[in-house]
Amino acid sequence: MDLPDVDWKTTSWPGVRLAFLADRDDGSACVLIDMAPGVSYPEHRHRGVEEVLVVRGSYSDDGGEHLAGSFQRNEADTSHHPVAGPDGALLLAWSDQGIEVLEDSAPTADSVAGAADGE
Repeated sequence: MDLPDVDWKTTSWPGVRLAFLADRDDGSACVLIDMAPGVSYPEHRHRGVEEVLVVRGSYSDDGGEHLAGSFQRNEADTSHHPVAGPDGALLLAWSDQGIEVLEDSAPTADSVAGAADGE
């Protein structure tokens, strides 16, 4: 699959779109996350392990700034609030059990999959 051919899904969060590369019945998913410059992804808790590779751009969270080429592992029951850098962020994320959105103002979503459907 080439990046220009990815099937992007809009979300309820302006400036954030998702492309599911794998979405399994067991709750695991491999997702491309594209964030416009300065856009924040809702604060969320990881139900299981999440691993993230920054493909392009950068983002910041409680762990600091994460630049293109960097890899992060977020353990189960941890939370964070990613904000894209000035050039935006393209992330490749894998999660074994999805996320739970924590912000009251954000749409209710049981997982990243729900967010992609705009629920």
